[in-house]
Amino acid sequence: MFLHIDIDSFFASAERAVDSSLQGIPMAVGSRSNLEIFERARMETKLMNDNSGAFVAPVFYTKRKKSFEEYFVDEDNGERKIRGIITSASYEARAKGVKTAMPVAQALQLCPEMIVIPSHYKLYHTLSQKLYHFMCEKIPRVEQYSIDEFFGDLSGWIEEHEVYAFAKALQREINERFGLPVSIGIAKAKWIAKLATNTAKPYGVFEVKDIDAYIENIPVGDFPGIGKGFQQRLKQHYISTLGEVKRNRELLYSWKKPGIQLYGRVTGTDNEVVDTERTDRKSIGISRTFDAIYESSEIRRRIMIMARHIVYMVMDIDVNPTTFYLKINYEYGVKVKRSETVDRLFSETLYKEILEKMYREIELSGKGAIKLTLNVSNFTSQHKKTLSLIDIAHDKETRELTKELQKLRKRFGLDIIKTGNEL
Repeated sequence: MFLHIDIDSFFASAERAVDSSLQGIPMAVGSRSNLEIFERARMETKLMNDNSGAFVAPVFYTKRKKSFEEYFVDEDNGERKIRGIITSASYEARAKGVKTAMPVAQALQLCPEMIVIPSHYKLYHTLSQKLYHFMCEKIPRVEQYSIDEFFGDLSGWIEEHEVYAFAKALQREINERFGLPVSIGIAKAKWIAKLATNTAKPYGVFEVKDIDAYIENIPVGDFPGIGKGFQQRLKQHYISTLGEVKRNRELLYSWKKPGIQLYGRVTGTDNEVVDTERTDRKSIGISRTFDAIYESSEIRRRIMIMARHIVYMVMDIDVNPTTFYLKINYEYGVKVKRSETVDRLFSETLYKEILEKMYREIELSGKGAIKLTLNVSNFTSQHKKTLSLIDIAHDKETRELTKELQKLRKRFGLDIIKTGNEL
């Protein structure tokens, strides 16, 4: 039997776990693009990368705590503007119409009494990691599917007729130990267990005993992994429920691998197992959105600052990326991008030199940049390559320098040392 454990309104629940005054009232966690990294003053930025799997990105954080006004409110020509979006809302706030991804300003119009907390990702990662280790003690095979979702396989561990009671006890213990409410779905198939969690919410346990009867009238859009494109494809064949998917095996199988996989998951015949291996990260990226910037020098400065953060993450997990990507979003939907692959030993010097070159090639003078995206990928540990022998001596020197900078940044903060092109 499979369990799917999902933390209810995770970020909001995490804040309640450390502040009991937030219990029972409309509250939410909000977030906005972290522009602190561009400030010239030292922020003593640190990186939390303990959750090293690919399921969740690393988190940069500072010890400085911000109030609602400091975090969400901007003054623009004397006008007070509330920025940011809702990332997690309590059920009390949801009852007033507040939804995830809704602008904070709109959410407060719907629910003026709601308390909105600035996001605290270090707390969420820490709780997620602690919960994962706790469940590994309780269940033989555990898969962390996302920062707030876990699969467990109880086969050969708990008798089938005892699974529901086990899940209820697990739910209760998680709440008592961590202050986190979780919902749990139970089924003989992995993805049906995940679907069952939707039925269990909020703070419930639901066991699927008859898969065919359970899926009969569930809309296809409720099933995990069926996106809008696939929904439209099914709609063209007048298929709107999971029960109808089950009765169209021949059609789904004619769609080859995606259709066969979906049919198996929907009908609980996929035989997929809990994957206990943590997937290695295949790329490292960072993006920031801001009000339009027209000065080329400031855009370049921000690219270099973001590059320092990329370098820190690369060195922290000790990989050697060889493909570099830069994308700039300008006003009015204009986008430019460039990527370059170099078979060389990675260093901060090399990376920033190549970014400078790519920026010169794609910059649009006089246009306002509103978003920057940087990404590195194609790690040599995952794709074996022969690095350039022509540059190896120089690259070894700059790599060693980057390692020394990493030691200082680990100890004193990511912004203890900056290069000239960041100033």
